[in-house]
Amino acid sequence: MIGDRWGSSDQEVGRSYPCDAYVDRPTMEAWRSVGVGARPEVVWPWLVQVRLAPYSYDWIDNLGRRSPRELRALADPVPGDKFTATSGRPVGRVLAVESGVHLTASIMGATMTYWLEPDGEARTRLILKIVSRPPRGLATALCLGDLVMARRQLLNLKELAERSAV
Repeated sequence: MIGDRWGSSDQEVGRSYPCDAYVDRPTMEAWRSVGVGARPEVVWPWLVQVRLAPYSYDWIDNLGRRSPRELRALADPVPGDKFTATSGRPVGRVLAVESGVHLTASIMGATMTYWLEPDGEARTRLILKIVSRPPRGLATALCLGDLVMARRQLLNLKELAERSAV
């Protein structure tokens, strides 16, 4: 599918993620990955902070409100918690969490897992897998739209985590 992969290795695409257990026979699967110059324990608090704001293009999905650029002391989410907030409104639902390893959630008909994979001594692969069952005709359009937003989100989280690691 066009746009189903950005920055992800064949190995990352080939394995299963917790989100796979929630969507039977998805019509859309997408992988987005970025290397982060920080250890997983530095990246994790930023990932947890997605509960406050989307960290993608704030002018699109947060009505111009800037996603926080400083860490807040948030506890790890638990299944059933709201997943994120857009325009100050909580949306989505956390499905599963393994602290420091993955956050799996659902939002707007999609289920996703953010996975932190140690990559050497001071690096992390931040991997996002998304699965959904949109009608086949919409799957490519949704995949491409998600690519734009998810790419920005991962790059923002990377920048913030790397800045924290210094």
